[in-house]
Amino acid sequence: MKTLIANCGEIAHLSTGEKDQALSGHEMNNREELIYPKGYGILIENNVIEKIDDSESLLHEYSNYLDSKNTSSNVRVIDAFGKAIVPGFVDSHNHLVWSGDRTNELSMRQHGMSYIDISKKGGGIKKTVESTRKSNIENLVDSGLARVHKALINGTTSMEVKSGYGLNLENELKILQAVDLIKNQQTVNIHPTWLGAHDFPNDKNRKEYIDELVNEQLPKISEKGLANWVDVFCEPGWYSAEETEYIVKESKKFGLGSRLHVDEFIDSGGLELATELGSVSGDHVGFSSDSARSTASESGTMQTFLVGTPYVLNKEINLPFRKCIEEGWKFSVATDFNPNCPIISIPMIGSILTHRLSLSPLESLIAVTRNPASTIYSGKNMRGVISEGYFADVNILWSDTVDGWCQTPGSTPVSLTIINGNIVNQNKVY
Repeated sequence: MKTLIANCGEIAHLSTGEKDQALSGHEMNNREELIYPKGYGILIENNVIEKIDDSESLLHEYSNYLDSKNTSSNVRVIDAFGKAIVPGFVDSHNHLVWSGDRTNELSMRQHGMSYIDISKKGGGIKKTVESTRKSNIENLVDSGLARVHKALINGTTSMEVKSGYGLNLENELKILQAVDLIKNQQTVNIHPTWLGAHDFPNDKNRKEYIDELVNEQLPKISEKGLANWVDVFCEPGWYSAEETEYIVKESKKFGLGSRLHVDEFIDSGGLELATELGSVSGDHVGFSSDSARSTASESGTMQTFLVGTPYVLNKEINLPFRKCIEEGWKFSVATDFNPNCPIISIPMIGSILTHRLSLSPLESLIAVTRNPASTIYSGKNMRGVISEGYFADVNILWSDTVDGWCQTPGSTPVSLTIINGNIVNQNKVY
C-alpha cells in the first residue's frame, strides 16, 4: 500500500548536495535550500519516498481524498493539517543497556567530587558494571525496550548503541546479545558498538584486560556478528593513546570500524588520534584543539558533541559551535544516554543547543539528523534526509514550522513518527 502525507507545513528535507555526506558551515542555515514551503506532500511506497510534490496534485493523482474524504483501496492518506515535517532523529552515541542506580552521585558532585574522585570511591562506570553483571539478559532487554520506546516517543528513528558495562567476555557478550534482541523486537533502527574498553575491571591489571579484549572478546564478538564498531574510552586515567591505537588496529583486522570517546576532560590529543585511525567519529571532544577539529573535518572524522553530559554534571557547556559554523567544521550532536546522563530525548538536547548555546533550530536539526546519519549510513541507505528514493523515516511535528522541533523541553514535539514507511508512534501534543 502507498502512504501519502498530505497538507504538510514546512518540510525540512535537508537533501542538498551529496545526500550521504554531512553538511557544514553556513550551508547548515540555508532555509531556502533545505526546507520546502508549506503545501507539499510526500508519497511513500515499499519503505521509501516515491515522490515529493504539491499536495493537491498528489491527492488528485493518487487518491479520491479531496472528493470523498476516503482513500482509495491502495493509498492511505495521512493529513498533516499544515504541520511541519522533519527527518527522524539519529542518536549516534547512546549507552542503552545497563542496570542499577547512580543518582547518589549528584550530591557527591555538588560536594566537589570530580568524575575521577567518584570512580575511585567505587562509583561511576564500575558501579554500573557491578549491577549490570548481576542482571540477567531478560531484564536488560526489558529495560532497553522501555528506553527505546521513550526515545521513539521523542522522534528517534535510528540509534547507535554501545556495550561497556560488562568488562569481561561473558557480560560484554550478554549486553550485545541483549542489544541484538532489542534490535529485533521494535522498530527503531539499532546499530551496535562494542565498548569493552570502557574501563578496567577490578580483577585484572591493565595488560591482562587488554589481552582479554583483543584475544578473547574481540574474536568472539566478531564471530557472532554482534557489533559494527569498536569504541575506546581514550581519556587520562582510562585508556592511553597507545592502548587505544592497539585495540582499534586489532579490531580493523576483524572488519570493525571505530568511534572513540576522546577529549572529554582535557585535550589529550584524542581527536587527532581518532582522525589518524580513520574513526568515523570522535565523541565528547569538549577540549579538542582547533587544529584537530579542522583536520578531523577535512579527513571525514565527525566530531560529535554530547551536550547533555556537562549539563547533568553541572559543568559549563563551553563548546565551540559558532566557531564550527564559521570555520566550516563538520559536527553532530547526540544524547550520550547513560546511567550518569539519563537524557534519551533528542528534542531535549535540541533545547539545550538552541536555548542555551546559540545554535539555530535548523543548524541543530541537521546536527541530530543528516550529520550523525552520515557516520552510520551511506548511499541509498542514508537516513536523516527526506528525499525521493530514500527510506521514509520522518516525524510530523506539533508546529507549522520546522523550528518547533526543539522548543518543547520536557515534552515531545512529535505528533507522528514513520520508520521505513510505517507509522510507529502517535502522540497527542499541544
